[in-house]
Amino acid sequence: MMASIRAAIALLLMFTLLLGIVYPLGVTAFSEMLFSYKVKGSLIEKDGKVIGSELLGQNFTEDKYFWGRLSATTPPYNAASSSGSNMNPGNPKLLEAAKARIDALHKADPGNKALVPVDLVTASASGLDPDISVAAAEYQAGRIAKTRHMKEEDVHTLITQCAKKRSMGVLGEPHVNVLRLNLALDQQEIPAH
Repeated sequence: MMASIRAAIALLLMFTLLLGIVYPLGVTAFSEMLFSYKVKGSLIEKDGKVIGSELLGQNFTEDKYFWGRLSATTPPYNAASSSGSNMNPGNPKLLEAAKARIDALHKADPGNKALVPVDLVTASASGLDPDISVAAAEYQAGRIAKTRHMKEEDVHTLITQCAKKRSMGVLGEPHVNVLRLNLALDQQEIPAH
């Protein structure tokens, strides 16, 4: 019996060392070598300062920027409280939030009579989605062009340049990272027209 206990303790220690220390360190080192940018949080820097991550949405509200999806967290885009709202489509609070966002979009661009893409009035499952559909970006192009005194075609070109295609050609939908798109906008030096 004592031999069985010693064998069990030895196996426990061996697997604790192997699976609790060696394996995690090995996976971390391997990931760091192959996917260094992603392992470090896909952080985006500007002038040597971290300004965000490609993986987390930010709360852009100025008319000169593209707006992302609504955030289900409080305060908005708070990664520490990531979660969906868990509201069903008939929930009055969800409908109120969508209506408020539609009103804000119409107020920011009163001449835009196009249908508002659904991802501009709903939150993602995590409440932190950094991307919007190409349609959501295109919907906002007129407001951006007007606010920044750019040609609308130039804004559409920028959206096309920043758009990411479907993964492996079939998974997901084409989308745009809002932070990257807004940074590209800020870098444009297009004269007023």
